[in-house]
Amino acid sequence: MGNRNELRIAVQVPVRIFGTDSTGSVFSQKVVTVNISRLGVELAEVQVPLKVEEVIGVTYASNRVHFRVKWVGRAGTPKAGHVGLSNISPEKPLWDFPLPEPSADDHQPGLVERRSHPRFRCQNKVELHMEGGAAYWGTAADLSLGGCYIEMPIPLNAGTKLQMGIWIDQAKVMVEGEVAHRTAGLGIGVHFKTISDADLDRLRMFLDRLSPLSRKPVRNVPAR
Repeated sequence: MGNRNELRIAVQVPVRIFGTDSTGSVFSQKVVTVNISRLGVELAEVQVPLKVEEVIGVTYASNRVHFRVKWVGRAGTPKAGHVGLSNISPEKPLWDFPLPEPSADDHQPGLVERRSHPRFRCQNKVELHMEGGAAYWGTAADLSLGGCYIEMPIPLNAGTKLQMGIWIDQAKVMVEGEVAHRTAGLGIGVHFKTISDADLDRLRMFLDRLSPLSRKPVRNVPAR
């Protein structure tokens, strides 16, 4: 994977890719985004064989833009079925929702593959409690044994320490964590610091029901 020069956000929306694959066959397939920046996108559920530097088309809503393949996930890894694309016509945006202004991204090539805990797409409600009594609600868009990404309209600052209640089925898993990074207007990445053995086992059992960033979101809501 190449170096990123833009901040990416975790967004899952359906798109269609089309073009000619590495065998010369014409294809058209519906896939889903994993994360998006102004100039690039990571896709999942890609079933056609693609090569780096190939140009393919991507459609979203009524928009159509051509992208260049920058990397292809290796078979047998958590990135199998994933590809990274770069917009070859930056003046022609594909998306109809706001994205962060261009800025440096601290992503390191291959970091996701080297994580000790793979991420899983989900839609779990999360309670956030901070020192001083302030509390917020958010939605975990991806989850692992070591952290998560929480969608919330007013992101907390990096370094903020908090206690979290993650709703799994009809119970809460309690975690002490710290905000690792934020995306203005969209959400925060949280690194888990402390979790009990019982809650860790409950979280592991839930994640065992999912596939790393490859299935449609499994929605979990708290008991009423």
